Amino acid sequence: MALNFIWIGFILIGFAVAAVKVAMGQTALFGQMLSGLFDMAKTGFDISLGLVGVMTLWLGIMKIGEQAGVIQLFARGVAPFFRRIFPGIPPGHPASGSIAMNASANMLGLDNAATPLGLKAMRELQEINTDKSVASDPMIMFLVLNTAGITLIPASVIAIRQSLAAEQGLSNFNGADIFLPTLIGTFISFTAGLLAVAWVQRIKLLCAPVLAFFGGFAALMGVLYLWLSGMPAAQMAQSISVLGSGIILAIIVTFVAVGALRRVNVYEAFVDGAKEGFGVAVQIIPYLVAMLAAISVFRSSGCMDYLVQGIGAGVRALGLDDQFVPALPVGLMKTMSGSGARGLMVDVLKTYGVDSFEGRLASIIQGSTETTFYVLAVYFGSVGIKKTRHALGCALTADAVGLIGAIIVGYAFYG
Repeated sequence: MALNFIWIGFILIGFAVAAVKVAMGQTALFGQMLSGLFDMAKTGFDISLGLVGVMTLWLGIMKIGEQAGVIQLFARGVAPFFRRIFPGIPPGHPASGSIAMNASANMLGLDNAATPLGLKAMRELQEINTDKSVASDPMIMFLVLNTAGITLIPASVIAIRQSLAAEQGLSNFNGADIFLPTLIGTFISFTAGLLAVAWVQRIKLLCAPVLAFFGGFAALMGVLYLWLSGMPAAQMAQSISVLGSGIILAIIVTFVAVGALRRVNVYEAFVDGAKEGFGVAVQIIPYLVAMLAAISVFRSSGCMDYLVQGIGAGVRALGLDDQFVPALPVGLMKTMSGSGARGLMVDVLKTYGVDSFEGRLASIIQGSTETTFYVLAVYFGSVGIKKTRHALGCALTADAVGLIGAIIVGYAFYG
């Protein structure tokens, strides 16, 4: 129901604003909006079809892991923590392993691996869902944590900053200087999402497994910082690439090797899992096109610009520092469109410079926020969920807290 109101609001508000502008003389605006609608419909279709290959690959690999027993072993390893935050998942269910692997891929910034693993986890959660049209508690917790997921290494943001620094004539520039602030920003967003869902679902988080998770993550942040902080940006990017690709290849080889040792027909298992990939990718097309179309109307009409300008005016009226406002559109757009937010980040970096406060803050926000509406449309659409309950509210709460947290972290490091 919440997505229905959001979708209607985006289209009606966007059209109303555009109609006023056309009446005032901006006659080309309707044509631009219509062109944007068609472009977004094509983009949604292309994204969905682009998932076919990678979905086929990963669902095949995951089927090998299931039949070899590796997924179940992985699920047992994270069971103490997952039993607390996913009390609705039966002990030993393969969904726990898929969720853990999805989270691991998200942490490493491996989008091509994370999305298929997430869709696989959502389908497994749907198997234990008593009402197939209504999102269950575990589904909502998984989705919110996915949208607020921790990103250990914002590799793409670092690469963009390094490239633009060369264009701007900056020598010895370290594009990875936003690594630690971004990591802290994602941790704030993740914690906010976890607390929001736990509060609604009445999950008690003050327990040893949850505290151990947060302590372990803090230690991991420290180790990564000590390992990467002294590296030049080019070496860091290379190390990140080797780490990410090495882990994924190790997972694939482990699944195949264990399957062979346990006398699983690995080839047939892969084919059985891969057959599901095409159906999943095609099923999300209408949901994704619908969401992208509404976002396009809202953005093309200029509503996003008005929203940012209003926030800036409010901040100045309160006598607060408004230096963060130029970076704010990146966070607002990221909830709707990853590519749109990336374009806005690049615009800030070019306008203010990659070494400016505004440029650094825009980079932190880009690296520590997620495309909430995209994730809701794709993940719930893949299993036919129509009633999302408190998923959107909790996800947007995590986004809002994460955005505010990123701004505070930006001021703490660079203000």
